[in-house]
Parts: sequence; C-alpha cells; structure tokens
Amino acid sequence: MGANESMEEIIAMENYQWYAKFMKECPSGQLTMYECKKVLGLENSTTQANNYVEKVFNIFDTNKDGLIDYLEFLAAINLVIRGKIDQKLKWYFKLYDIDGSGTIDKKEAIQTINKNQEMTPEELTNLIFQKIDVNNDGELTLEELMNGVENDEHFREIISKSFELSSVLEILQSEKRHSI
Repeated sequence: MGANESMEEIIAMENYQWYAKFMKECPSGQLTMYECKKVLGLENSTTQANNYVEKVFNIFDTNKDGLIDYLEFLAAINLVIRGKIDQKLKWYFKLYDIDGSGTIDKKEAIQTINKNQEMTPEELTNLIFQKIDVNNDGELTLEELMNGVENDEHFREIISKSFELSSVLEILQSEKRHSI
C-alpha cells in the first residue's frame, strides 16, 4: 500500500481481502455453525470448547438466523481489530457471561481468563474482583467492569491482555488437543 493512499482506500482494500477470505471459506456467503467449527479446526472438540464456539457464533450472528453472513463477519472483525475498549468490553462481557445471567461470577472469570498472564487465572480473578466488584457480591456487572477499566490504567492493560481474541482461540485449540 502506497504512501499516497487515503484511509478509506486502505480500509476498502482490507475489507476486500476479508471478503475474499470469507468467500473462499463460505462460497454460499453464509457461515453455519458447523462451517465455523470446521474453519477453526474444532469439529470434534470438547463440550466446553464447543459451548464457547457456539457462544461466539451466536454473538456474531446479530440477526439470529443461525448463519453469519459477510456483514456480520465484517462487523466482528472490525470490532476485534478497530473497536474501542468499551465496545470490546461489551462484546467480551457477553462472551464471558457463560450462563447468560448478566453478571460474571468468579467461576466464569477463572474459566475464561487467559492463562498466559504472570498470575494464575485464580490470582488474577481475585485481583479483578478486589479492584472492581464494588458491592462485594462476588459478581461483576458490565458497569463495574467498564468503570474498573476506565479508572485504572494498570487494570486496563491486564484486562486487554486477558481479553484478546487470540487467547480465546488458544483456549479452544488447547481444549481440542486435550480431547484427542
């Protein structure tokens, strides 16, 4: 990409590249749950990894038709690549709220926190809850999470590391390897 290209041209080129990749994997223009698992190499995954993939799929399937079309795919990619921290937090909150209760409890946090931190998932979970569970009920609301990230730069860095999508894929791939 040349130095004279505008931001719009760069974004258009990136979108075209994503479109070409999407259509190569999904010639019909729609990604099913099965195809999603196949693309990720997770057709025969554990129950936990399977549930995780289904949750991600269902979050990206914004019109709830059981398919991810290119626009839904592009919105997801843009969120991951260009999304602001509050947008990413809302998405990850939905993902990590495993039981759909509208809160994240310690068990859910431990299950989903990236294991590539300097601390164990349990230690990091305890630190997170100490810092931002303001009412000490053992559950985090989206509001508590967003306020915690907004008010503490160190915590924001920890959360950003923990909430990278690559860590989600690593967890899923790890689950698959353990099931074989």
